[in-house]
Amino acid sequence: MPVDRSEVLAALAQLKLPDGGDMISNDFIRAVTIDGTAVRFVIEAPNKEVARKLADIREAAEKMVRALDGVENVTAVVTAHEEKTPPPNLKIGGHPKPQDGPISVPGVDRILAIASGKGGVGKSTVSSNLAVALAKQGRRVGLLDADIYGPSQPQMMGVNKRPASPDGKIIIPLQAHGVTLMSIGLMVDPDKAVVWRGPMLMGALQQMLNQVQWGELDVLIVDLPPGTGDVQLTLCQKTQLTGAIVVSTPQDVALIDARKALDMFTTLHTPVLGMIENMSQYTCPSCGHEAHIFGHGGVEAEAKKLDIPFLGALPLDLSVRIAGDSGIPVALSDGPVAQSYTDLAAGLIISNIA
Repeated sequence: MPVDRSEVLAALAQLKLPDGGDMISNDFIRAVTIDGTAVRFVIEAPNKEVARKLADIREAAEKMVRALDGVENVTAVVTAHEEKTPPPNLKIGGHPKPQDGPISVPGVDRILAIASGKGGVGKSTVSSNLAVALAKQGRRVGLLDADIYGPSQPQMMGVNKRPASPDGKIIIPLQAHGVTLMSIGLMVDPDKAVVWRGPMLMGALQQMLNQVQWGELDVLIVDLPPGTGDVQLTLCQKTQLTGAIVVSTPQDVALIDARKALDMFTTLHTPVLGMIENMSQYTCPSCGHEAHIFGHGGVEAEAKKLDIPFLGALPLDLSVRIAGDSGIPVALSDGPVAQSYTDLAAGLIISNIA
């Protein structure tokens, strides 16, 4: 019988901390995930100094949980709240600079836009997990969060440090889980709304593409905002894109907007490299029954009708949400959900897309 969350927490409560108390009473345990016989959890300290002390007992915590009946594999990660630092001396969101046609990003071999016709279909989740899955398979990967109004990649990738800008022009991106990362969410106050008109959006995207030191990358994944607005238009017209991948859930109401995104890329002469069906099926963790909450196969049928490659179906699973909220993408783990992203990444590599 699989172990449950209460048993894991009870075991961790027995491990005393050097300064007194335990990790449960000090509220250090986050994102407990149970996948069959595998258990994952995050030990989150209030600051780096405490995190260094907790790193010494991480193995003891794993050993304590591994001793429980029904547990074979345990993974614990120690993190700490980052102390806020002043933003770099860099103005973000000015008007775009003139340029003669689409330009490439130095050092970047391929640029893939991950798009959706509407919000809520899991496009950002797919982007972060696909980036991690590609990195695990040896690709040098960058991830650009181009959703200016609603950046989510800092949360999903577990980073909140301000990028450095030594001269007020060059931006040094961050690294997370083997991926080079940049997001407008790292440059502005996370509690403040970005209230910008179109030209400022366009200028910000241009800066994040051309002023960031991306280094040598095999592929740069651009997580676009939903819809068909200024950011999409700027990216397609100002950057030498390899192509776009459209994410949708299977139901008709999502496919209506996915068709609009596909039409936009056709209008802008951007190759559509394929479609992904997200939240395709849900498997009950208790009985194993498979349910199709949002339908099933709608994206594959649409891709076939439009003669567009169907790249794969991804499941709806609680572990994906928990992993994204904790900043440790589920693609880093083992199990069937992570395997679906591994298979997706392998398919893109075989097809020479990524």
